[in-house]
Parts: sequence; structure tokens; C-alpha cells
Amino acid sequence: MAESSAATRRIAVDAMGGDLGPSEVVAGAKLALSQLPELSPITLVGDRAVLEPLLAENGLQAGPRLEVHHASEVITMEDKPLAALKRKKDSSMVRAIELVRDRHAGVVVSCGNTGALMAGGTLRLRTMSGITRPALAAVVPRQGGHFVLIDAGANPEATSEHLVHNAILGSHYCRVMLGIERPRVGLMTIGTEEGKGTPLITETNDLLRRLSDVINYAGPIEGFHVFAEHVDVVVCDGFVGNIMIKSWESLVRFFSSTMKEELKANPLRATGALLSKGAFDALKERINPERYGGAPLLGLNGNIFKAHGSSNRRSIRSAIIAAHEMIRAEMNLRIEADVARANALLAAPVAPAGAN
Repeated sequence: MAESSAATRRIAVDAMGGDLGPSEVVAGAKLALSQLPELSPITLVGDRAVLEPLLAENGLQAGPRLEVHHASEVITMEDKPLAALKRKKDSSMVRAIELVRDRHAGVVVSCGNTGALMAGGTLRLRTMSGITRPALAAVVPRQGGHFVLIDAGANPEATSEHLVHNAILGSHYCRVMLGIERPRVGLMTIGTEEGKGTPLITETNDLLRRLSDVINYAGPIEGFHVFAEHVDVVVCDGFVGNIMIKSWESLVRFFSSTMKEELKANPLRATGALLSKGAFDALKERINPERYGGAPLLGLNGNIFKAHGSSNRRSIRSAIIAAHEMIRAEMNLRIEADVARANALLAAPVAPAGAN
């Protein structure tokens, strides 16, 4: 997989699928191009008659760093994923995925229909060698920084093999996005005592302990470890991960709205809030979902980056820059190598306890 070729450094952006429309996507692309001079070239995929006037409004024009790939249809948020993929073959999302499949781009960025993007990416790109299920990775704030949660919802019925692969996928994404060269990996469970958790957790824990040459496994973790400075990658199946990420997002909204209500309760609190504005702004930035722009679907023969459906231009900018980092680091090449090593180690006979 020659990820470093000129074509596979290109970012295909589904320009039509988000809640806020193509104008916000074009503005986000402009922000990304302005912020990062070395940014990978961008292909905006969508209706040319809609996109070209928006380029002009934003002072952009087609050239080596930016081009438009025409697609006449749009998969909406209301469309049923599999039906839409079959019926809307000239949609911006399908055409963007096909650019990656045909090696005219290295990554798709889309804030469109999540189910359609996940299904379309999996069906058209297929999983990379050695991996049977892809996984969604999300960057979440914790004490002292951030961690990667994987799987955030792609595969709710995981096997121990899937969870081992999730650990590898999450480690590489953590290395690229958070700059941690050897991330600490924790397996989510209900207790760290021996035998705690389901048979799936016990089996996965045993397998991960055999892969010290591939990943930096810190062992099982419990819920109170997640937001402490304990591990850099939290591994779980998609059922648990989706509940975790949505609960966290809901909790953030709850605390934000409650704090606003309490700070406005009387003039003294309002004055204190004004004096503490710098601290509140810093906290808001730490928990801001725009910071990383969304979540990648990892483990495919090509990269899929799912931005939030309600992404504004700043969030789209962050998603495009994250996609650029994934390509620049040749992440998939390194993932494939580590998956092959892990699969070989796990296929080898286990030496009896006490054997030399």
C-alpha cells in the first residue's frame, strides 16, 4: 500500500452531507488550507453548480491544492443507509469513498449520514489484511490531557480478536493525534481483580498480555480510571463505547447548562463568573468537540473520518487537519505491520508455565 504517493495524500471531502450545508464545508476547507500551508490537497465532492459559486464567495479557486469532483446526489440524514448506498450511487458520499477505493485520494472526510458512511466505507474499501472488523476511535478529554476511546460504536458484538485489533488501532491513532509514541492501553471492565468481568474480557486480557512487543498494555481498567491520568487508550466493544461516549457528551452539556444557570442566579455570582472568564474559556476549549473534528473508522483499506453531523466550519477544519495527519504519518502501513505481528504471536503455541 503506497500511501505516500501523490494521489493517496489527497483528502476527499463530502461537501454535501452535513446539517449546515455545503457553504460551511467550503468555509471549513478554506480555514484548513489557510492554517496549514503543507496541508494535503483537497477534493470537494458534490454538485459542481453549488460548490463553484461557494468557492468564489470564499475567495477560493480550483488549483493544485483544491479541486471539485462532481456528484449529482446527496445522502440525507433521513435516508436508510444501505438503501441509500444502492439507490444514490452518484451521491457525494459514495463518490468520495470511491476516490479512496480507486486510490485517487487517501482519506474521506464526511459529516453526513453516519450509518451510510460506516456501511459504505466497509463495503467499498473492505477491512485491511488481518482485520475482520473496523472500529471507531474518539478523542476524549481527561485529567492532564486526552485519551482515545475505541470502539465508539462500530462493532457492538466484538470477539477477543476484535478487541486486540482495537488496541492496536487505538494505539496508532493515539500516536498520530496525541503525539504519544508508546501509549498506555487499558481494557475496560468492571474490576481489576483476577477473574472480574465477562469471559470475553478475561480472554482478551490474556491475549493482550502476550503482545508486549506490539502494544504497551497497562492491564484492565475500571470506570473511575477512564478520566484520570491512567491510560492513553481505552479499549472496549462498540456497545460499551457508544454508551460511554454519549454519556460523556450528555454530561458535558448538563454541567455546562447547570453552571450557566447557577452563575446567573445572583449578581455576586455573575461578577465572579466575569472575573473567572479566562478559566471558563480554557475549560470550554479542553472539552470542545470541535478540537479534533470527529472520529475515524479505523481498520479499512483506506481512511474514513466521520465528522459530527452538525459540524461548523471550525469543526470541519479540525477534521480535515486530522485527516491530513493520518495520511502524513502513513498510519495504515504501520497498523498493518503491527496487526501481522500480533496475529503471528497469537497463533504461536503458548509455552507451558514454568518452561524455559
